Amino acid sequence: MSSDNEQSAEPEGGAPEQLALIRETVRKANVPRAKPRTWRGAALAKELPVARVLVNKGVLHLDQYFDYAVPEELDAEAQPGVRVRVRFGAGGRNVRAGRREGGGLIDGFLIERRAESDYQGALAALAYVVSPEPVLGPELLALSRAVADRYAGSLADVLQLAVPPRNGRAESKPSPEPLPPPPAPSAGSWERYEQGPAFLRALAEGEAPRAVWTALPGPHWPQEIARAVAATLASGRGALVVVPDGRSAGRVDAALTEVLGAGRHALLTADSGPEKRYREWLAVRRGSVRAVVGTRAAMFAPVADLGLVAVWDDGDSSHSDDNAPFPHVREVLELRAAHGRCAFLLGGTNCTVEAAQLVESGWALPLRADREQLRIAAPLIRTVGDGELARDGAARAARLPSLAWQAVRDGLRSGPVLVQVPRRGYAPRLACERCREPARCRHCAGPLEAPDERDLNCAWCGRAETAWHCVACGANRLRAQIVGARRTAEELGRAFPAVPVRTSGRDHILDSVPDVPALVVSTPGAEPVAEGGYAAALLLDGWAMVGRPDLRAGEEALRRWTAAASLVRGQQEGGTVVIVAEPTLRPVQALVRWDPVGHARRELAERAELGFPPVSRMASVTGPPEALAAFLAAAELPPEAEVLGPVPAPRTEPGRPRRPWEAPVGESWERALLRVPPGSGAALAVALKTAQAARMARGNGDPVRIRIDPPDIG
Repeated sequence: MSSDNEQSAEPEGGAPEQLALIRETVRKANVPRAKPRTWRGAALAKELPVARVLVNKGVLHLDQYFDYAVPEELDAEAQPGVRVRVRFGAGGRNVRAGRREGGGLIDGFLIERRAESDYQGALAALAYVVSPEPVLGPELLALSRAVADRYAGSLADVLQLAVPPRNGRAESKPSPEPLPPPPAPSAGSWERYEQGPAFLRALAEGEAPRAVWTALPGPHWPQEIARAVAATLASGRGALVVVPDGRSAGRVDAALTEVLGAGRHALLTADSGPEKRYREWLAVRRGSVRAVVGTRAAMFAPVADLGLVAVWDDGDSSHSDDNAPFPHVREVLELRAAHGRCAFLLGGTNCTVEAAQLVESGWALPLRADREQLRIAAPLIRTVGDGELARDGAARAARLPSLAWQAVRDGLRSGPVLVQVPRRGYAPRLACERCREPARCRHCAGPLEAPDERDLNCAWCGRAETAWHCVACGANRLRAQIVGARRTAEELGRAFPAVPVRTSGRDHILDSVPDVPALVVSTPGAEPVAEGGYAAALLLDGWAMVGRPDLRAGEEALRRWTAAASLVRGQQEGGTVVIVAEPTLRPVQALVRWDPVGHARRELAERAELGFPPVSRMASVTGPPEALAAFLAAAELPPEAEVLGPVPAPRTEPGRPRRPWEAPVGESWERALLRVPPGSGAALAVALKTAQAARMARGNGDPVRIRIDPPDIG
């Protein structure tokens, strides 16, 4: 040691330096060391020294609570509902001074405090309390457990969806004081529905009505939802609204601000950012606000004294979570309505088969307008069949028949015109012009596409194709099977050179367009709202939506069409919708009559006859063939269970994100569908969960994926 160091360590007067004093004090103090947090020799809490903890392990064979000792130093902070860190996986042999030690640190939630443990061996101690903020209340815990049981998943996985990640800065700020309940609102546009005013009165009086609401087309639905929320708040209860996307959430948020004023509701969307979203979530958890509007994750929002749960457009795929255990917003809100005895509102311009079943079973009542109100609000629907399209010379100029040309010209005189195209890009899929044989890649047999005007490449391997010829007839000219939004916009721009053309799709979605003449080309679900409504709308290539090989193809096509047509002005204001699809198809006829409820009822009757969901409960089990066969052989399925398959599972196309039910790139998986009659869904979920837990406990390597009520069964 140098003389300079000696001088700095022993200053004048011989007194030890401050750091040395601190070290000596810590060394002599009879307190446990901070790291590692074994709390060896530390005294336990005098009352309730055992903490029951849910560790953040999303594996089914560990879907249980574990007991930990509570050191006296953590007694005040270790309260039910807080986030904790514990040591997990040490085994029963590493015990010192009555404490289990070792293992890795893992997050968890403290569920309850107990006087003694059911476990007879030595307990590990809580490592530390992450935050004294209680984020997991009894109601949210009970809901999460019910969701985990329904979908054959683990409680830890559900809580990953239900409780947002912690943000210390947001947690340190206090939430505002709650405002008094607002007055009951007037019925407003709810007067257009026969039972609308009665529904609002029931909410304002503290009752719990359940309704399936078929909303009239037009821009009024956000205001109508806001009035339902206001009526619920007037009764002293809370309300929760879940919508499919951020644009819809923004519209309802603006309507709630207009009806309730600022400070009475929270907006929970991913677009808010982690800090703001967690701050809003904490305000709900602390009871500062009792109204919530948000996207999918908001279905678990811990609203105090919940009086109303509402979901808009339940057929949108965004309502189905892509993370295990894959819960659906509609089903979760049904559980909340049943367990919490609160009101339930399922709304949309369309009607899903599941919504029709709720009415058919008597669980909910219909909430619709009469035909006179519908004739006022809905636009005129006109159809063009494929035969007429082929004979029409005007269609060859820009894929538009004369009827559509006329609708566009008339509409552009008074406002914007919407054009819905099923696909984005330029020419997403190509075929031989002579024999209509799909164009395939020479290297991997993938489909050829033209994302822009010139390039021709494979959608699977990405290789460019410069000298394609048809293997069936030898021709070398291509045609578009489905023309994309970009090419449609280009063709319309040439046909109407004096009119601006705007596009809205996945890469760039417009929220709104002004009330001026313009052509707006959009893919389904990306249609912007027009101020004052669109003057006309064209729904192109309807066969591409109806012809998909899926059980829900017709229902989904009608949902997309009604959503677009609802943005058009009413028939009395000159609004017209032209759909290019075969007029005899059932979804097209339902659109012409504007009868989504009738279409859903017929679909429900057919599915009941064939034993398809939602009349039956179904589960999808996917995995490598050997692993799938072993799983099905080991699972103790209910006696009434029917196994459909296995069949080859869809493969993930190279370059595209893998969906949960698809096989990895380069692997061949199989899928089996398990079907049980009504009333046996819980038994099926228990059987699948038990078999999966046993498989994970044995450490079998090959994965098997389970999904209850899969949205896509082919």
